[in-house]
Formats: sequence, C-alpha cells, structure tokens
Amino acid sequence: MVAARISRRIFFGVPALLFIASVALTIVWCGSMSAMGGMPMPGGWILSMAWMRMPGQSWPGAAASFLGMWTVMMAAMMLPSLMPMLWRYRQAVRGTGETRLGGLTALVGLAYFFVWTLFGMAVYPIGVALAAVEMQLPALARTVPLASGAIVLIAGALQFTPWKARQLACCRETPGHRRTLMADAATAWRHGLRLGLHCCICCAPSTAILFVIGIMDLRAMAAVTAAITAERLAPSGERVARVIGAVVIGAGLLLIAQTAGPG
Repeated sequence: MVAARISRRIFFGVPALLFIASVALTIVWCGSMSAMGGMPMPGGWILSMAWMRMPGQSWPGAAASFLGMWTVMMAAMMLPSLMPMLWRYRQAVRGTGETRLGGLTALVGLAYFFVWTLFGMAVYPIGVALAAVEMQLPALARTVPLASGAIVLIAGALQFTPWKARQLACCRETPGHRRTLMADAATAWRHGLRLGLHCCICCAPSTAILFVIGIMDLRAMAAVTAAITAERLAPSGERVARVIGAVVIGAGLLLIAQTAGPG
C-alpha cells in the first residue's frame, strides 16, 4: 500500500512539475517574442516572429528553436488532457499484473509528444513558406484577416461533424477496451503513438485557430487549452465539443464582420 501511494504521488507529481516548467518557459518565450514585435503587413495585421529568423540566425537554427519551443508549448497545452489518458493506460496495465507501471507510462507519454514534435516539424516549413509568399505579395497579405476569420468559422463547424465525434471518442477510449493491451515497451510505444495521432487529428481545428489568431498569443493558448481539456474530460464530451463549436463559429463570424466592416 505504501509503495502504491508513492507510485501514485510520483505519477501525478512529475507531470505537475513538467506542466509548471513548460508553462513558465512558454510565458517567457512568448514575452520575448512579443517584445521583439512583428512585421506590419498590408491588411492591418502583424506577421509573427515565429516564422522569421533572428539576426545572424541560420534557417536550421531557427527551425530548431521553433521546434524546441513548440514541444514545450504542446506540453503546457496537452498535459492537462493527457494525464487522464495516461492514468487509464496505467490502470489497464496494472490489471495484467505488470509492476513496471512508471516506465511503461512514461514511454506512452514520450511517444505521444514525439507525434506532436513531428507535427511541429511539418508545420514549420509551411508557416515559413506562407510568410515568405505573404511578404512578397501584398495583395495576398491583405486577404489574410478575412481568410483567418473563414478558417475559424470552418474550425467551429467541424466541431459538429461525425468526424470530430469519432476522433474525440478515440481520445476518450479506455485502453484495452477493444483489444488486449500487452504490458511491454513496444506496445506502450505504439499506444502512445496512437494516442498522439488521434490527438493531433482531433485537435486540428483548435490548432488551426491558434495559428491564425496568433501562435504567441497567451490568451489564445489558454482558451485552446481549456477547450481541449473540457471536451476530453467532461462527462459528455461530444456535447461540450458542440458548445465550443458554437462559440468558435460566433468568433469566426465576428472576425469576418470586423474585416469587412471598414470596407
């Protein structure tokens, strides 16, 4: 019993420390980027420094810097909703009589964030390429505010789709529900990869909102984190997802109206 209590405290304590550290680093990173400002663009918006190199910085260095902060930011945003998934995995493995619960659970978490890291590696060159095109084509840059509103609107609409319901169900599913869960490192790694893949797909609308509103906007990060956590942990996740979708649709319509208003 004493060993079980210690193990449980470690399970909750270590991620809590990681969450606090990742939040602190994210705040510092966003603050430093905000202090540098951004590039004013035609259409009245600001191009984020996240898609530009610092003076004297190489592109590989800029990519490595972005990827490091992306991973830290994802830890801050996803740990609150990941912990219940890891706990369910831990309980499922415990039912097999396995005693290496800590190591296997940590491996699931590592695989989960490995997927998010790969996602960041895919996103960065796309963001850099779009930024370069927008800087070269002022006419295209002027359409960005309207396009941002449309993306937010679409992201909200996706919350009502069967596709979203299926992805959310995969994220909330209890491990071993449909298949036997083996208590070994390879299965733990595959389970973490599966969780990460489903999570990336399920969070695609929320991630799109974060990109168009501002990847360095702490308020946007907090709102997206709260939305993801609520739809994962609430007893009726699908209903919560629809409520979030309605709010997002309203925000998208507001952004479009604000863009079209001056004209």
